[in-house]
Amino acid sequence: MSFPDREQRKQCWDSRDKYWECLDKQSVKDSREKPKQCLEFRKLFEKSCPAQWVTHFDRKRDFNVFKEKMQKEGFDPVKQ
Repeated sequence: MSFPDREQRKQCWDSRDKYWECLDKQSVKDSREKPKQCLEFRKLFEKSCPAQWVTHFDRKRDFNVFKEKMQKEGFDPVKQ
């Protein structure tokens, strides 16, 4: 795999941001959900970024959503 140059990275990040913005507008919290309204953004995201980056960014978004939820709601461990 060749490393993307500056312009390719910018295009990848821009397409990721547009896709994430669409997911936020649709109130989607799980990256496995792909609403119809965001499919074009997802296709562009996958086309613009290396596959490993897409996987990484999906996981990163899921973690960010989880972290935000924990900050809002707090953490209540299950007692056994």
